[in-house]
Amino acid sequence: MTTWLTRLGPLAGLAAVLLLFAALRPAQFATGANAEIMLLQTAVVATAALGMTLVIVSGGIDLSVGSQIALATVTLASLLARGWSPAAAALATVACGAVVGCLIGGLVAGLRLPPFIVTLGMWGGLRGLAKGLAGETMVVAPTSWLNDLLTSLPPDRGWLLVPPGVWLTILLAVAVAVLLQATVLGRHILATGSSEPTARLCGVAVDRVKILVYAIASALAAVAGVLQYAYLTVGDPTTALGMELDIIAAVVIGGASLAGGRGSVAGTLIGALIMTAVANGCTKLELPNWVQEIVTGAIIVAAVAIDRFRRRDE
Repeated sequence: MTTWLTRLGPLAGLAAVLLLFAALRPAQFATGANAEIMLLQTAVVATAALGMTLVIVSGGIDLSVGSQIALATVTLASLLARGWSPAAAALATVACGAVVGCLIGGLVAGLRLPPFIVTLGMWGGLRGLAKGLAGETMVVAPTSWLNDLLTSLPPDRGWLLVPPGVWLTILLAVAVAVLLQATVLGRHILATGSSEPTARLCGVAVDRVKILVYAIASALAAVAGVLQYAYLTVGDPTTALGMELDIIAAVVIGGASLAGGRGSVAGTLIGALIMTAVANGCTKLELPNWVQEIVTGAIIVAAVAIDRFRRRDE
């Protein structure tokens, strides 16, 4: 039963959600145009959730990821407004994200502080930093090819099938899957999440693993911020507010354990699609925002309950 829930549960859940909304609103939900919109909306959450997968598998948590995305949009827009080239601005934004991750990892590993407390503090601090850098307003930057990452494809580029930002998410997902399943660092991440004391006894440099995990996760959150900028076309210090809940829920729905030691990239992508499909479907049903928030909260509680059920059966 546990194996079925872990491997097939997320996929069955996605199929059920898609079929439900397709049956309720076939003309609005079950269309190619709406499918493309859902892929665009999923790209941001899924990219950040890839990093969150590493964090949760290692036995940690990151509540500041939404603030990191907002800070990345402001950083990118500010650099572009100062005349930086799009590529240089994007790379610098991702590098800044990695630095933030090193800071979080250093506080967690070096000072032995609980990840929940550290990232809760960073949640407010990074959001405030984003507002300060932006002067508490939106940052407008010159149009560049970055704006095309998450826009519908023109007819002459239909051969791409999906926008470049979606392909970027897929490539990053492959890279993270290889990292987690086929590298020494990946095995150390799994070992640290399964049992940190045992991992230390086996010679794993647990503190270094934690710093690397948070650095990679924050760099991926910055990439998600670049995609969010492409979607919004401005640097917005108030964006992604509450998105950390969708990101964490996507990882847990996908089969990762909040206790650490288990998780998969494929499951995370499915979880992200479920969260997007629910939000999109509720919109198509013209449900008010408060109903959507209740549904999202119920999904998060259900995901945690399923995780507890899986661990109890092991």
